[in-house]
Amino acid sequence: MSAPTTLEQPTAQPEPSKKNNGGSLKAYLGQNIQQYGMIAALLVIVAIFQVTTDGLMLNPDNIAALIQQNAYVFILTIGMVMVIVAGHIDLSVGSVVAFVGGICAVLITDFELSWPLAVALSVLVGGLVGCWQGFWVAYAGIPAFIVTLGGMLLFRGLAIVILDQTIAGLPGGFNDISNGSLPAALGYIGNLDGITVFIGVFAFVGLALAQIRARGELKKLDLHTEPFAAFIGKLVLSALAIGAITYLLASSAAGTPIVLIIVGVLVLIYTFLMNNTIFGRHIYAMGGNLPAAMLSGVKTKRVNFLIFVNMGLLAGVAAVVTTSRAGAGIAAAGTNYELDAIAAAFIGGTSVNGGIGKITGAIIGALIMGVLNMGLSIMGTDPAYQQVIKGLVLIAAVALDILNKRRGK
Repeated sequence: MSAPTTLEQPTAQPEPSKKNNGGSLKAYLGQNIQQYGMIAALLVIVAIFQVTTDGLMLNPDNIAALIQQNAYVFILTIGMVMVIVAGHIDLSVGSVVAFVGGICAVLITDFELSWPLAVALSVLVGGLVGCWQGFWVAYAGIPAFIVTLGGMLLFRGLAIVILDQTIAGLPGGFNDISNGSLPAALGYIGNLDGITVFIGVFAFVGLALAQIRARGELKKLDLHTEPFAAFIGKLVLSALAIGAITYLLASSAAGTPIVLIIVGVLVLIYTFLMNNTIFGRHIYAMGGNLPAAMLSGVKTKRVNFLIFVNMGLLAGVAAVVTTSRAGAGIAAAGTNYELDAIAAAFIGGTSVNGGIGKITGAIIGALIMGVLNMGLSIMGTDPAYQQVIKGLVLIAAVALDILNKRRGK
């Protein structure tokens, strides 16, 4: 009897390694259509206003004013992105700005504290407000919508109590936080402020080196990278954008606004926090799939608490900036600030369902809001119609987000 014949199974051959070239440019652009769509929308809006305002939109002094007037939106939007990505919302930040701004003005005038100490204590008070709201959300389990709606009423009432009348006469150094500019320490290059030119060059070199290093790390680990053409295109567009802003600010009467440095530092810190730290990854994990994040060991209560503490701290910074800009403590300060921050986050690509959002995208959203405000004001548009236009832009941005998700399914 012959031995049974066995069929030899073919040995699986490993697929030849494919060099990571980042995929096709068309596919990359399709995957990032919303991000680049917002940049394109910003450029189109600027171009329209540049034409309709007879060139006033890109007047150097107007660009500096745009940054100073909208600094509070940039600052609050940074925190709001983190809140929304985690699946929450914060309706109280405008009232917190009024409350903390009132405390700052009282500390400087009534208690005669030096303004740097008053600023530090005011930001600390904002953090304590965040602790209060974070406790109810994270540990008491009350939805953030309800907690912050109550906070909106609570802190607006406290602001009115503290500021029964406007407190003015704040020191010049404090007012310069929002209204001042960096001194011309490097002199002038022709008609351009030297320190502004230096900051612009430094910003682009830093950005380019960071992008090159990040791409190198991804390639070293054989991870997916964007197409080389897209990478070069981003660097070129970044150079053009930074160069244009640098030229405009260097040509303005005062140069680089101090508040721009504050906003820039915050953007760098929080971009790193969200992209390169465990805390940032936990925020995205919670917003993307909360049950899975909990099963993975994410301490969701702690993360939620810290998110609202951080929002309180940033509201404190925005309160200092707002009070400095006005040169006075005003009970009505911060009205609708929460709506501006939420709108900027959504316009900048933050998902209404949580889990998706970038600090840089939200800053673009805030710029769109700021350009709309300034352009419509220069044109003399009625404030009521300004609200209508901004509302339509917000709806369009959220609709685009929903359509992109449906298309991706």
